[in-house]
Amino acid sequence: MADQNHAANSFTQTERTRLRDLLLRLNSAALAAVAPDGAVLRHLALDGSRLSLLDDSGSAEAWSADLNDFRRVLVLGAGKGAAPMALALEELLGDHVDDGLVIVKYDHDLPVGHRTRRIRVLEGAHPVPDRAGMEAAAQLVDMAEACTERDLALCVFTGGASALTPALQPGIGLGDLQELTKLLLQCGATIHEINCLRKHLSRLSGGALARALAPARGLGLIVSDVVGDDLDVIASGPTVPDSSTFADCMDIVTRYRLQGRLPAAVEEHLKKGLAGLIPDTPKAGDPAFARLRNVLVATLGQALQAAAAEAGRLNLRPVILTDSLTGEARVRAGELMERARAMQREMSPGERPICLLAGGETTVTIRGSGRGGRNQEMALAASLALAQDTGIAALFAGTDGTDGPTDAAGGFAFAGDALAWPEMGIDARAMLDMNDSYACLDRAGTLFKSGPTRTNVMDAAIIVIQPVQG
Repeated sequence: MADQNHAANSFTQTERTRLRDLLLRLNSAALAAVAPDGAVLRHLALDGSRLSLLDDSGSAEAWSADLNDFRRVLVLGAGKGAAPMALALEELLGDHVDDGLVIVKYDHDLPVGHRTRRIRVLEGAHPVPDRAGMEAAAQLVDMAEACTERDLALCVFTGGASALTPALQPGIGLGDLQELTKLLLQCGATIHEINCLRKHLSRLSGGALARALAPARGLGLIVSDVVGDDLDVIASGPTVPDSSTFADCMDIVTRYRLQGRLPAAVEEHLKKGLAGLIPDTPKAGDPAFARLRNVLVATLGQALQAAAAEAGRLNLRPVILTDSLTGEARVRAGELMERARAMQREMSPGERPICLLAGGETTVTIRGSGRGGRNQEMALAASLALAQDTGIAALFAGTDGTDGPTDAAGGFAFAGDALAWPEMGIDARAMLDMNDSYACLDRAGTLFKSGPTRTNVMDAAIIVIQPVQG
């Protein structure tokens, strides 16, 4: 009976190939819309020597100046997509760029022959910082501190910048930050919570770079990788006022029962900050921000809108559910599949397929010793949820091309697939319980590997829903 049910529910190989190609095309459209180089060029224009900056909407001028009025023009930044942003600025501004440094994740520099010439690109580890990142971040802060009121700093930041720029406060070592990062990742803390703590240990994050740059003129060109697109959270807000406090840090420590588990130097630093013995991060109204202008140049919402537009061109009916998906990955995957199932029940035979789109950043609470990431976990949970269904296919992918500590971006889920997995020796439920989604999807042939995309606007779920034929 199981074989008969699987044959009835599963897609044919031709259908699977078609749906896989369709999902990948929609994903590519989403990524193209938030490519960092294109995002920069949509918000900057050069007329002779006059540079103009457009606002978040890309429709109104927010700032302009003659580059000849500055002593130097520098490009500073970090993140998984910082290299293409730096190259776009070099190509736009040419000889106006005097110097620069951006820090990227290993293997996220541009291909040989397409790299920057005036702006240095250094690499570091992500998500757990390493010494290379620490040394690069120290150079970045030094360059900022050397700026004068006659300099212009173009600051480019994308997701991943927090881990890539561990410029630490005195008394805190790299090992302390590495241990803290591991603890926060393992306990299921959100990116907002992780960044809150990072900012209060940093000489660069949480507005600290703005302090270092002052009194230079600065432009922040920012790609969002956080739910809500809060500028003070993206990349831990190097160039924007920080609304979080040392009290918020201690609340997070208490929430996840990390008292007594933190590195001693970190705990001591937080206690001093709470007692007012260490200045908090700069807030709104601080003079450090008087000559800074920040613009959001790319968001997940833009990526989902582009995927929806592509879906329409492909004769699908697009529905954007949310760009603020949070919570436990496996739970949200089940909810998305139930939503897809409910939409399918309302469809008539022969009706145009629906493309359901959602995105955000879920979390995984580590319970087992397996390997995976939040998108792979969602794909595995979705596959189990769809075991008895038909006509639904999904792709869950990190827009940066990496998902957790793996070489995969995420995974696919096809209705009916999971029924056949036991015959392949795959105990999917046990592997989900062990957080071993990578191995499960790899054996099932539904792992998705894209390689680095050099952008990062969180995660996208693309779900194609076909009507059940009578």
